[in-house]
Amino acid sequence: MASTIDNPPNLQTGPTPSKRKSPEETDAPKASSAKVLTFTSRNPPWTYLKLQLITQPTTSTSQSPLDPLTAKTHLTAALAQFLGLTGTAIPLDILKIARENQAQTVWIRVPRSDAAAVVAALSSWIGGGGGSKSATATGGSVAWRVCAKGNYLGAVLHGSGGDLFVP
Repeated sequence: MASTIDNPPNLQTGPTPSKRKSPEETDAPKASSAKVLTFTSRNPPWTYLKLQLITQPTTSTSQSPLDPLTAKTHLTAALAQFLGLTGTAIPLDILKIARENQAQTVWIRVPRSDAAAVVAALSSWIGGGGGSKSATATGGSVAWRVCAKGNYLGAVLHGSGGDLFVP
């Protein structure tokens, strides 16, 4: 008579199947929902500003378009008047100059550590008419209006940026 020890009735000789489900099987029902990816960017190196050049008296017919050299001259004059030689040493990059609804708009970037000083200098500056003789002859002046300020260019251009990463 054969013993049950020599021939167990339901013993498999190969690998036994696992009772656990694989990670692919557990995530299968959730595949239809979108994955949420979050990240935090701390201490961005730049601050972006959207500025508008205000001219007084407003003469839209004789107003010439703003060029990068004139914009840089006005920006440097504002920084020099508010902060002196230290203000002229602040690096700033002119990213774009555009005309929007009869307003001349400039996008710049400055180091994040200098952003508060730049905003204070630009918003409190009123300069002469620049290089045009007609503006100085009529007593015209120019000033900067800070329209937007942010640590990310997308937020400055498109608002809060809530829909920036939506597929």
